Amino acid sequence: MESDQIDGGNQSSGKKKGVKKSGKDAASSKWNRGRNDLPKVQTNFSAPSQFDKSTIISIGPHRWPTVITESQPEDHTSPVEENRDVQPDNQPPDAAEQTEKAVYGVPMPRSYLELTLSPKENEVDHPAAQSFNSDILLIPDLSTFRTLPWAEQTARIICDPCTVTGIPLRTSPRLIAKIMLGQLNTMGFSIYSSFTYECCIFRIPERMDPKNIFFPATTLLSNHDMPFLQQMVKGLYHIGINVDSFASASGPGQMEICFKPKFGIEAADNAFTFRTGVKEMARTHNYIATFLTDDIIHNSVCLAHSLWDADGRDNLFHSGAGEMSEVGKKWLGGLLQHSPALSCLMAPGLGCRTHLCKDNKSTFFATCGSNDNSCTFNVKFHGGQNTQIENRLGSAIANPYIVMAATIAAGLDGIRSNLCAESRLNRPTVQQKDFAISVKLEDALMALEEDHVICRALGEPFVRYFIAIKRLEIETQMSDTDRNKNLEYFI
Repeated sequence: MESDQIDGGNQSSGKKKGVKKSGKDAASSKWNRGRNDLPKVQTNFSAPSQFDKSTIISIGPHRWPTVITESQPEDHTSPVEENRDVQPDNQPPDAAEQTEKAVYGVPMPRSYLELTLSPKENEVDHPAAQSFNSDILLIPDLSTFRTLPWAEQTARIICDPCTVTGIPLRTSPRLIAKIMLGQLNTMGFSIYSSFTYECCIFRIPERMDPKNIFFPATTLLSNHDMPFLQQMVKGLYHIGINVDSFASASGPGQMEICFKPKFGIEAADNAFTFRTGVKEMARTHNYIATFLTDDIIHNSVCLAHSLWDADGRDNLFHSGAGEMSEVGKKWLGGLLQHSPALSCLMAPGLGCRTHLCKDNKSTFFATCGSNDNSCTFNVKFHGGQNTQIENRLGSAIANPYIVMAATIAAGLDGIRSNLCAESRLNRPTVQQKDFAISVKLEDALMALEEDHVICRALGEPFVRYFIAIKRLEIETQMSDTDRNKNLEYFI
């Protein structure tokens, strides 16, 4: 099972702590090529039987996963006549316990998901230390159950954290994204979006020197290792992530992959799964996949999105006259207005912000344009219902749930506050100097603190915790640089 948490942008904080669990539906690693439909799981699904030879993968803090592969005994007695007292101690949990976990969640120490910042600041999102030291529950979202074709007897299921009393954790990025999607729905809207990621794929060298880890690696081009690329595309397709295109990018070993759009939270779920899945698949082919962004290389992420009615029938960015609709122009105006705060959330790492400005200046300006990939917010008109906005502020290390939530928050404010961007859309980009964005992370954090619309939308607990993490990273930048760079390869 997987649970999202705050992605601080620095590889030492904000990692996804996953717990994978296999079951009856994940017992076979063979791909069912004869069917295109994906496995469906109901809330009252049956748990694995006592005869199921499944694999339990458990993950604890600061250690590699422990895999228990012992088969269950060949016991052919009736389940009614089963004598539980004679079962071996290492037998996987019985059906009742499996069902209980699926319904009521899996307990986990809260400190696993919310990192302790320092002895003085270990109560950032928890006024009482007792609250921080308590357990939380990971509640499975059963609609996200997918068997993983690249991992033997393993399935993915995404969990939402909450307290033992059932209160959702307001520091959960997936919860924040769902709250913003709920606000869209109450206004009669839905969002149709897709992520485009850049990542670097390197051959694993025989010896890794922490100071020059990039140099021993070989470049992977689109036609260099087709079996790996084919496994990646087929594996993603098998779990419901449809790849629209992939190609080599400009950096060494760099690849750009674009997914087909989905409605609602599924687009962010797919991006979340891809970031882990591509690393797992790369290792089976002796590659390392990384989304690291630093002074040497830049991996970006782009959120292409459009606003639709609640039923998903009409694209509200499309006016039918070959230009963006009034609703779309207001949405774009909101993105421009809140771009300084968005940049903090979408480019949250110390190393990735220097790539925001190509001229090595301390400040740049948010711009918009039509079919212009150099703009911060690029409006694409491809005819019909395909009008969309590309939010190009992001770094690949940004949390996809926060990218989606912050984009929705800014766009909705544009509609509510009537922030029409029509005049700027028709202006050359060199003349668009209304919304300055600082390259320095310290200044971006201040812009986030001062943006009351974005802070209110994301919630005070998350924003306070996020800012505290980033300021801690700034303080420890020099001592943590080498450690964090190498940590990316092994998580």
